[in-house]
Amino acid sequence: MTTTAHTHAVVADKPRIHPTTIWQQAWIMVKRNMIHTKRMPEMLSDVTIQPIMFVLLFAYVFGASIQTDSASYKEFLLPGIMGQTIVFTAFIVSTGITADLEKGIIDRFRSLPIQRSSVLIGRSIASLLHSSIGIVVMAVTGLAIGWRIRGSFGEAVLAFALLLLFGFAMIWFGILIGSWLRTVEAVNGFMFSVLFPITFLSNAFVPTEPMPTWLRTIAEWNPMSSLVQALRVLWGNGPAFGPDAALPLQYPVLATVIWTVALTLIFAPFALRAYNKRTSD
Repeated sequence: MTTTAHTHAVVADKPRIHPTTIWQQAWIMVKRNMIHTKRMPEMLSDVTIQPIMFVLLFAYVFGASIQTDSASYKEFLLPGIMGQTIVFTAFIVSTGITADLEKGIIDRFRSLPIQRSSVLIGRSIASLLHSSIGIVVMAVTGLAIGWRIRGSFGEAVLAFALLLLFGFAMIWFGILIGSWLRTVEAVNGFMFSVLFPITFLSNAFVPTEPMPTWLRTIAEWNPMSSLVQALRVLWGNGPAFGPDAALPLQYPVLATVIWTVALTLIFAPFALRAYNKRTSD
C-alpha cells in the first residue's frame, strides 16, 4: 500500500502540460533568440558598429568621387546600405540554424511537444528584429550626417515595409543554406561569396549608367536594384527613372513586391525540404 501511495504521489507531482498554439511556440523561440543576443551583446556588432562604419566610409571616402543624380551622395547611399543590411538577414538566419543544428539544440526541440515549424518562425522573426536594429542605427547615423526623408509619412512607412518584406524572402534563402551546409564556417564562406556580389553588383552604391552594357543589364535586373530604387523614390532621395530605363527601375515598388513573391516561391519549398531532411536524420 505504501508503494502504491508513493506512486500516486509521484504522478500527482508531475507538471501539467498546457497545449499551446504554433504562434505561442514561435514567440517563445523569438524570446529565446533575443535573450541569447542580450547575454552576448557582441552579437549585435554586425548591426551596430558595422553599419556606422559602412555609412561613414562610403559617405566620406568614396562619396567625394562618385557622381549621382541625387541631392547628395549621402542620400543616394543610405537606401543602398539599408537594402544591403536587409539582404544580410539571410546570413543571420543561416548561421543561427546551422549553429543550433551543430550543437544539437534542434534535437532537443524535437523532444518537446512543439511543432517543428515554430522553430523556423521564431528564428525568422528574431532575425528580422536583429536586422531592424541595424536599420534604426543606420537611419540615426544618416540623419546625423545629413540624410533626410523627403517623401510623405505614408511613403516613408511603405519604404520600411518593403525592406521587411524583402527580408522575408531572404529568410527562406538563409534557411535553405543553413539547412544545407554542415558547419558555420562553410555558411560564412558561402554567404560572403554570394551576398556581397549581389549587393555590390547593383545600384546600391554607384549608379549603373557608367557600367558596360552587359554589366548594367545584370545590375538593373538585380532584385536588390529595384528595392534600393523603390526606397530612393519613396524617401525622395533620388529621381524616378524614365521609359528608357529597365522595367524594374521604372516601377520599383511593384517590381520589389514581384521579386519578393517570386523569391519566396522559389526558395521556400527547397528550404522546408532541406530543413525537414536535416532534422529527420
